[in-house]
Amino acid sequence: MANIGIDLGTTHSLVAVVIDGQPRCLLDDDERALLPSAVRYDAKGQPICVGYPALAAATQPGGTTFTSVKRFMGRSGAEVADDAQRFHYDLVQGDDRAVRFVVGEKEITPIEVSAMILRLLHARAEECLFGRPGGAVITVPAYFDDAQRQSTRDAAMIAGVKVLRLLNEPTAAALAYGLNQGTNGQTVAVFDLGGGTFDISILKLDDGIFQVLSTAGDTHLGGDDFDQALAELVLNQAGISDVDGPTYRAAITAAELTKRALSDSDTATFKATLAGQEVEAQIDADSFENLIRPIIERAGEACRQALGDAALSPADIDQVVLVGGSTRMPMVRKFVAKLFGKSPHSGLDPDRVVALGAAMQADILTGESALAEDMLLLDVVPLSLGLEMMGGVVERLIPRCSAIPAAQSQTFTTHVDNQTAVDLHVVQGERELVGDCRSLGRFKLSGLPPQPAGVPRIKVEFMVDADGILRVSAIDAATGISTDIEVQPSYGLSEDQIEAMLEAAIDNAETDVDERLLIDARIEAEQIASQVAKAIKCDPDMLEPGEKEAIETGLSALKDAMAGNDRQRITAGAHHLDEVTAPFAQRRIERDLQLAISGKAAADVAKALGI
Repeated sequence: MANIGIDLGTTHSLVAVVIDGQPRCLLDDDERALLPSAVRYDAKGQPICVGYPALAAATQPGGTTFTSVKRFMGRSGAEVADDAQRFHYDLVQGDDRAVRFVVGEKEITPIEVSAMILRLLHARAEECLFGRPGGAVITVPAYFDDAQRQSTRDAAMIAGVKVLRLLNEPTAAALAYGLNQGTNGQTVAVFDLGGGTFDISILKLDDGIFQVLSTAGDTHLGGDDFDQALAELVLNQAGISDVDGPTYRAAITAAELTKRALSDSDTATFKATLAGQEVEAQIDADSFENLIRPIIERAGEACRQALGDAALSPADIDQVVLVGGSTRMPMVRKFVAKLFGKSPHSGLDPDRVVALGAAMQADILTGESALAEDMLLLDVVPLSLGLEMMGGVVERLIPRCSAIPAAQSQTFTTHVDNQTAVDLHVVQGERELVGDCRSLGRFKLSGLPPQPAGVPRIKVEFMVDADGILRVSAIDAATGISTDIEVQPSYGLSEDQIEAMLEAAIDNAETDVDERLLIDARIEAEQIASQVAKAIKCDPDMLEPGEKEAIETGLSALKDAMAGNDRQRITAGAHHLDEVTAPFAQRRIERDLQLAISGKAAADVAKALGI
């Protein structure tokens, strides 16, 4: 059975397969490779049609045509409320854990809509191949987070599609361009601007190894935004303010046609029937470029971030590859050429290149491929992954831009005597404090034997698989008690949150470090104070005259310092208390040592001490 590659896009989707060593996109009965990512539901919430028929019915009453659902995948209702309102999608109110659309009496999720698209692509492949495909490699934006990737997997499961791997779109494009051939040692930037998402990935290519050095992007940036900007401009100029769903759809369709026309001409006519009136507007290329320039410049921010993460400058880039239908626009190509200082490479159809690359990877996974069998893909995690520590600070286990698959472990202990359970809080982000990062999940390791603080040894391991899905496990070294979770939040990070996290990490780096050091100083001081208080309570008879008063004064001064924000004062107070208690501590150690060796032979004592 042949494996297939699927590009599940925001505006269009495709399916491809390798035949006789060459990747090819599969066509429908009308010899079209592109399938519009649109699904039509009737007034009762039943699916009617997918693709071109769904788009044709989008402006008709009596149902809802869903498009751009990729922007709703793995998100919360609050995050997509503006998009839903713009497209006139009715959302279930008060549900912040997942997006659910209301059509008639039914509730429909973006996952179900995507499943309809995947099911049709799978059926096309089955018809063209005269048999059921073995499995599929499905592409996702490199900047998709855990929830968005898991949502894509769920959609495939509902559609009956066996997922072999989720492959990042820029990496798939690199495969299709054959950049592993004759490009050893080259550094390539893949600029992927599609209908709804944008990715920039910097890859190092060497002997069949595709190593992603860095990735950045925006899961809410693409051709849809250009269409919406133009549609809203014309609606405002026409004085149409009360816009219903069919009217907005008609405006979007006309805007997309106008945008495409402007890729080949200096002027184009926007023409549509909107709210019962014929609207016609002449749009010139300069005006359109001025309108969308702020949107395109958002891509520039992500490109500069990716270059910075890879410690490279535009001059270090050997090739720039264009991917995605929106890169056909002259302004986008000029923008890329100016940003990187070189003309971009666009040898393949930008709409098809990702699907072709997915097909190549799917073919390689059969184990019988005539393609490069020793090809290795090394993608990266977009944001750091870590655990919450005592005091609300973050301990990073897997830094962002780490190659995946990735695994990292670290051993932790307890801070309280006789703990029988440990709460583990997994977070994602670049800030030093948990409150400034995104929570991914919580779980508990229970059943630990009661022991003094600092004695237990708990090994925590983070594992990110080839699909970018995170699994966290914890095990107590002494008892072997373990637990683990697959981090699957019902929705994930929005692109704004990702960008804000990275920007905030840079802007607040110094402040974050200072605050973390303050927290660490307080924790250390608290442990010292607790140990001293316990010691004077246990062995009051070992205190010299006046010593107890001096220690209690030091304790009081340290507690006063801990209540403030002066880290140096806390450290000085802890150091002073340490000095004051040193003679007392020495006497206790000598007493304990005397008790330990009492009644033992000198040779046995020497052996025990390693002398």
